[in-house]
Amino acid sequence: MSNRLPAVKPREAIRALEKAGWRVHRQKGSHVSMHKEGVPNLVVMPVHTKDLPKGTLHGILEDAGLTIEQFLKLL
Repeated sequence: MSNRLPAVKPREAIRALEKAGWRVHRQKGSHVSMHKEGVPNLVVMPVHTKDLPKGTLHGILEDAGLTIEQFLKLL
């Protein structure tokens, strides 16, 4: 598989994280906070109509503890 992040919409990324066990904790404005049982931190995802910037998506995956390969399988 490619080691590059694809262009994804925020809702697609949320669905992928939900498959990995993350759940929407709350939404405030245009940002969704996600929580996973047993993980102390929250993952915050901006929800806009455009694709997520690559750096933002990379940071989200890092916060979620997912590799690019794991994320690609979840899409």
